[in-house]
Amino acid sequence: MSHSSSDLKAELSAKGVRYALASFVDLHGVSKAKAVPLDHLGQMLGGSELFTGAALDGVPQEVSDDEVAAVPDPASLTVLPWKKDVAWLASDLHLGGVPFEACSRNILNRVRAQAAAMGYRFNLGIETEFFVLRQGPDGQIAPYSERDVLDKPAYDVVGLLDNLGWLDELVSAMNDLGWGVYSFDHEDGPGQFEIDFNYADVLTMADRLTFFRLMAKEIVRPHGLVASFMPKPFSDRTGSGAHYNMSLADLSSGENLFVCPSGAPASVSGLARQFIAGVLRHAPAICAVIAPTVNSYKRLVAQGSMSGFTWAPVFICYGNNNRTNMLRIPSPGGRVECRAADSAANPYLGGAIILAAGLEGIREGLDPGPANLVNAYTLSPEQLAERGINLLPRTLGEAIEAFAADPLSRSVFGDAMFESFVTYKREEWESYHGAVSEWERKRYLEFF
Repeated sequence: MSHSSSDLKAELSAKGVRYALASFVDLHGVSKAKAVPLDHLGQMLGGSELFTGAALDGVPQEVSDDEVAAVPDPASLTVLPWKKDVAWLASDLHLGGVPFEACSRNILNRVRAQAAAMGYRFNLGIETEFFVLRQGPDGQIAPYSERDVLDKPAYDVVGLLDNLGWLDELVSAMNDLGWGVYSFDHEDGPGQFEIDFNYADVLTMADRLTFFRLMAKEIVRPHGLVASFMPKPFSDRTGSGAHYNMSLADLSSGENLFVCPSGAPASVSGLARQFIAGVLRHAPAICAVIAPTVNSYKRLVAQGSMSGFTWAPVFICYGNNNRTNMLRIPSPGGRVECRAADSAANPYLGGAIILAAGLEGIREGLDPGPANLVNAYTLSPEQLAERGINLLPRTLGEAIEAFAADPLSRSVFGDAMFESFVTYKREEWESYHGAVSEWERKRYLEFF
């Protein structure tokens, strides 16, 4: 599709598009936008749409500051599959005619530029796990299918087929957009699903994940359903991850530089091992970004699912096709999977900090040490200590303090976004501790 505004306008008009959305994201990676009539497309592409940053979470501005302008990226243009008279464009925020330092997309682009200067392109695939639920007559949320009740529902055919109506709409929309869905399945919680599609460069993938969360919610809504990307909606069920499948490619040739020359199963190159070491070095700080909510840390536990395991990492380690590690090297190799990321993460910020950590590992030639090849859930504290394996942060409070203490965080986010992120997440943690839960009332109200 042509990127000149007049040609783009003509092409969209021929497709029946009447409005365009200049979209950017807040701290949470949620799409925000203004809509403009298609006749105004040229001005919109030039950054005509202004936003008051102080009105949003994590856009660090005062009410007295100049407005930020959304400058759309034409390469991201996506016609809404469920509303074909509207087009969506991911945008970079500018302030005073230059990129706004605290824009999530700009933060990712700064780290992408570092990778490009080293001759690399960061390729990323994100596994989309999410719940689709209905509200029952008693007001409680439940799976769409009344037959979706197994203790171990992973790969359940009945649950999948009962939900195939809305799943077909969503998968078809993704394929019509050229995303290349290659599988989807019922996951380990009732009402939980995963859709896997082709990897892309990190910026394209972050745009697609942002759009996917919007699209999934809108496509299931006419069915009377809600799509939830909450990491752990049910205490006794598996949570939703958003595993990052990562590799570096040669910027010129496109060759995957994580492929091990020997071709051995579940193996990666020396460059990939250096990348892994950088990520492990900064794992606690990274965790605050890729597992960004109070609820995220109720997913990152070994137990807490009726199926037996949560399938979520608890430890800062890497290994082969072993799901108890934070970083996993799946067979046949050539990529590294980060299993700590969840579906609530801002994909721009998550991609930025994990790429920055990996590039540091390469620049410094770091060694990740021996791989963990055993079920880490079963290791005693003494065995973990012998292997040099530490725990991931156990709470958002612990993670955000690790983020605040790590110099990499400020260098990636910039001063304004760093301060905004730390302040917001500390307040979120304090607010959580000030809330009185039903668990507390049941346990303590008449106990003493």
